[in-house]
Amino acid sequence: MTLLITGATGFAMSVLARVWLEAKPDRRAVILDQAPLDSAATRYFAPVRDRLAVLNGDVTQPDGWRTALDRLDITHVVHGATVTPISRGSATEAAREPEAEMPFSIMNVNLMGTMHLLEWARSRPELQRFIYVSSGAVYRHHGPDTPGEPLPEDGYVAPRRLYGISKLASELVTERYRDLFGLSAASVRLSSVYGTMDRTTASRNFRHLPNRIAHLALDRGGAIRVNALDGVGDYLHAEDVAHGIIALLDAATLRHAVYNVALGETATIADMIGWAAERVAGVHGLVVPPDDADILQDSPSRGGMWGAYDISRIVAETGWRPRPMRDAFHAYMDWIAAERDGPSGEPRQIGPAEA
Repeated sequence: MTLLITGATGFAMSVLARVWLEAKPDRRAVILDQAPLDSAATRYFAPVRDRLAVLNGDVTQPDGWRTALDRLDITHVVHGATVTPISRGSATEAAREPEAEMPFSIMNVNLMGTMHLLEWARSRPELQRFIYVSSGAVYRHHGPDTPGEPLPEDGYVAPRRLYGISKLASELVTERYRDLFGLSAASVRLSSVYGTMDRTTASRNFRHLPNRIAHLALDRGGAIRVNALDGVGDYLHAEDVAHGIIALLDAATLRHAVYNVALGETATIADMIGWAAERVAGVHGLVVPPDDADILQDSPSRGGMWGAYDISRIVAETGWRPRPMRDAFHAYMDWIAAERDGPSGEPRQIGPAEA
């Protein structure tokens, strides 16, 4: 089986590529991405590089990749290429509106790129499954109707930003192509993803709270200055994302058009700082005014896209379950430390700009 993954020289999709290849020795993967492998990706893929092909191409320019893909026996597709123009977490970043810097690019890559890939996919009779990678950004800020319950896939969709709008539009297009052309296709709505290979790339400049907290703890220890300790989020490690998507790729049938892939519960800033303190002595949270905070929790919401996502649909159909977040967070800190040591044992600093 050969899996085509778009956007896999970056963050979560790169993890999917490696987990897919490590699962079975007869599997192959093809990456389609505008960006080449950087040094981090080159090191990461080294153990599986003999079964991995990398094709540099723009998803919005099919003339540059269609012919090359036609030569390959691709059986599965995960379309994860996207522009993620979200930047917040400190008072300075919260004052920016990154969508205003690239509105056309967001819609062109995130929506028209999906259209181009679906057009190619529907012409491939050997294709067994197409998964579109969407986001919890499609959800509104409040819900569900019963407070404290996780957010289900049905309803509560009302994106306000171009990113979420482009994701929802692509979900609907994917579903329509499924019905029109008989594709075995579905979309996955990811909650906030962190973990292995989480770093700034040309298409993604956002660092979720687990990333920030882990790096601050390892960079300097001591106090992590926050404007609140009770902010929450549903945070999922990239390796758990990969296993969830692969479970859907391997499923005999898909009964739904959309699946939440998430932790299924929330963690607070205080929880994560506490877990960091278990690995780095002296780490603690300190509540300060917003302008002085290392981490700015900019939404007081506890529900909707900010709360827990219902994962009962994917669990019932595939049996997939994520790890407890404490275990996953510690694994992420271990990966950061190992990256800093480098493959030869020489110190290799990963500062905030690269994280």
